[in-house]
Amino acid sequence: MSGLWHSLSAGAQDALVLAAILAPALLLGWMICRGLLVGPLVRSLLRRYRWTNLAFVLLVALSVALGVGLIAQERGLRQASARVAEKFDLIVAAPGDEVSMLMATVYLQAVDAPLLDGATWQALTEAAGDRATLTPIAYGDSWQGHPIVGSTADFVAHLSGLLAEGAIFGTPDEAVIGARVPLAVGGEVEPAHGHGALAEDHAHEGVHLHVTGRMAPTGSPWDDAIIQPVEGVWLTHGLGNGHDDIESQRIGPPFDAEHFPGSPAVLVTTPDLPTAYGLQSQFTTRDTMAFFPGAVLSRLHGLMGNMREIMSVMSLGTQALVAAAVMAGLIVLSQLFERRLALLRALGAPSRAVFAVVWSYAAVLLGAGSVLGLGLGFLAVRVLSGLLSARTGLLIRPMMGWSELHLVATYFTIALLFALVPAAIALTRPVAERLRR
Repeated sequence: MSGLWHSLSAGAQDALVLAAILAPALLLGWMICRGLLVGPLVRSLLRRYRWTNLAFVLLVALSVALGVGLIAQERGLRQASARVAEKFDLIVAAPGDEVSMLMATVYLQAVDAPLLDGATWQALTEAAGDRATLTPIAYGDSWQGHPIVGSTADFVAHLSGLLAEGAIFGTPDEAVIGARVPLAVGGEVEPAHGHGALAEDHAHEGVHLHVTGRMAPTGSPWDDAIIQPVEGVWLTHGLGNGHDDIESQRIGPPFDAEHFPGSPAVLVTTPDLPTAYGLQSQFTTRDTMAFFPGAVLSRLHGLMGNMREIMSVMSLGTQALVAAAVMAGLIVLSQLFERRLALLRALGAPSRAVFAVVWSYAAVLLGAGSVLGLGLGFLAVRVLSGLLSARTGLLIRPMMGWSELHLVATYFTIALLFALVPAAIALTRPVAERLRR
């Protein structure tokens, strides 16, 4: 049986799980309503107490939307962050916090980091040989909140492919902008030293970058970045150009180890996995730190996953409380039409018919609330994803999956079981007493 289960596709497994969750509710409804015509009575109750019914439906919908939105948003954020890290195979930096360097190098979050010197660059170059590409990534300046990063033309091509417009930079004072930077090709930028509120405007007075091109959208914080040759960053800070000819306007590798000014991080790109692991092992020392961004991100996602499970349990508990509240409300609401139910029983209707009316009435409210909550959750996630995308620079694509359907189906099944209580209570009330009221 285990082998048969694992032979099924993931979609088939999810469908079977969903069917297993819904089966008790569907079977219960079929057993209660078999052979009974309760539709007209339920419709009458829905019309008669429409505003009260609407309030119950909205209460259920908000509860479902909370749980659905939590799961979908966490998955969208996790997928968006993973897409960005795919471009960064191995990062070498000075010893420190891997998470901080991940956030600085991959997601362009401002951080103070020591520089790798020329000797380290030379060692990396010799170890990589022709099996890997080395790219210095230097940061520290900004323009109107947009980070200015020094790197190479090959890095721009690796990050976004062909440019959306313009051409790649060719001199140290030229730059390529990300897709969301509010500049036009041909414009100029005066770098500020630092980032955010601590940025020092006019700290590099007289230095201007000429925009020569715009990158294609990457769906990452790099869409808000300005990338210039790393030589331009070094020259802006009076550190030389990284080449043995200090007057040269040449950009890009090879760099001279003796004149290498330093870089906060070096990106190592290679399609050869053994080479990447070998370099990671070789440069994990007292003087350098080498790490795989994907591995660090996986640990962060593991933490997020644990938090999601905790929040999902809390959300399901909240929904169970809402279902219990709805049950209590249905008990109260059923007292509004208890005279009708008593009349139905006095006319000879079997107890199961009265039971089916009350239960079906509750099932309609819960089902409508569950479906509406699924839609509200999707809309809420779209709005929240837009806000998070604008704040983080990540392209977050909200999507509904089996996890959300499982959650809604589980909630609906549990709520239907709660709905048995008011249906059973309706049968315990004396008919004669209710008719005299």
